[in-house]
Amino acid sequence: MDTMWVLIAGMLVFWMNAGFALVESGLCQAKNCTNILAKNFIVFAASALSFWVIGWGLMFGDGTPYYGQQGLFFAAGEDNSPALGSAYAAMNPFSTEEYKGVYGAINWTPVPFWAKFFFQTVFAGTAATIVSGAVAERIKFMAFLIFSFILVAFVYPISGHWIWGGGFLGANNFRDFAGCTVVHSVGGWAALAGILVLGPRIGKYAKDGKVIPIPGHSLTSASLGVFILWLGWFGFNPGSTMSVGDGKAISHVLVATNMGACTGSLAALVVAWVLLGKPDLSMILNGCLAGLVAVTAPCAFITIQSAAIVGAIGGALAVVGVLFFDKLKIDDPVGALSVHLLNGVFGTLAVALFYNYDIASTIAALPPVDSSGAVIPADKWTMMDQLMVQLKGIGAVGVWSFATSLVIFLVLKITMGIRVTSEEEFEGLDVGEHGNECYPNFLAKPLIHTASHG
Repeated sequence: MDTMWVLIAGMLVFWMNAGFALVESGLCQAKNCTNILAKNFIVFAASALSFWVIGWGLMFGDGTPYYGQQGLFFAAGEDNSPALGSAYAAMNPFSTEEYKGVYGAINWTPVPFWAKFFFQTVFAGTAATIVSGAVAERIKFMAFLIFSFILVAFVYPISGHWIWGGGFLGANNFRDFAGCTVVHSVGGWAALAGILVLGPRIGKYAKDGKVIPIPGHSLTSASLGVFILWLGWFGFNPGSTMSVGDGKAISHVLVATNMGACTGSLAALVVAWVLLGKPDLSMILNGCLAGLVAVTAPCAFITIQSAAIVGAIGGALAVVGVLFFDKLKIDDPVGALSVHLLNGVFGTLAVALFYNYDIASTIAALPPVDSSGAVIPADKWTMMDQLMVQLKGIGAVGVWSFATSLVIFLVLKITMGIRVTSEEEFEGLDVGEHGNECYPNFLAKPLIHTASHG
């Protein structure tokens, strides 16, 4: 049952790729739809391969507090869960040898090795997919593919090791249950680096600084995509229990996740209505996703009431964030920075701001600990201490992810170029990059009339 739960949850997270593809393509222009779908399709293949080749070992391999050193290349080997350790002892009753694996940081879950690997692979793919929408409509397909491979091979797993792989942040009580910082902030920081190196789309900002809207071609597609992502999040967050041993924990995390989505949608609706004068659907959609991101880290540490508040703040942040980044002329076609970066940071801080000691100790089974690993009693824990820990983690991961991504993008820009030509951008990346169109008959063709000479 543990194994089936983790695999099914992983499948739900994998299905989020379809959601991202629909959201990103729907919020962008029809002439770039094939390109965006191709990126979302191939990014998971590249991510899964790079995570298998090197990323898994760097993230979960035993080693230093900064990166894994064992089990690095081509993830494989015996499972090292407690269950298999007990089985080894039962099968070898006269052996004095103690069973030892090389992925000690993830041996707390009883599921087999490949179940752990698959679940973590789909998380890694999510981080890379976040970048796709932010750099849409002007990046070369090959440059994005290479960047995605490197991101999941090195950038994502090293900071992931710091938190989930037995590294220095996790050991110092940094808490991120399902990946506000590990997944969403890393993808967000990488996206910001890509946007800055690429520059805005042609025609997005007038010379006087005015923002010129470039509407997406299908809010139907975007809406369906958000529904798929909402469903997938029921694997993303509850699946991070990686066991069905405690149905109470799974239920609590799932309801907290759902509350975040609901209040995020409603808050975005209200804020957009006030600021823009209309209940903008694209803002509502991003508000839903922002609420989901915001509760991703704290969902197992806070009450359901707090989850509703966190989601609402996240939804409001998404609307304000979109307007803020446009003021700075940071062109993000799908609002990825507002959803994943801003709310990845906020959600990580929300762990401290809304922390409930009893829930953290029972639901998450992760009571606060000091630098020696000793549990901090409830009367000794303080919000300010936890907030400082969370801030340090946000800063460390932010500097690492942004700086390394910026270097990668700059190297790609110098060596092979990362932006399509202005002609390709005007015509559409579907034709220029892929040689075909998503909607070949989308535009009406002029009718040819024949004259009558009767």
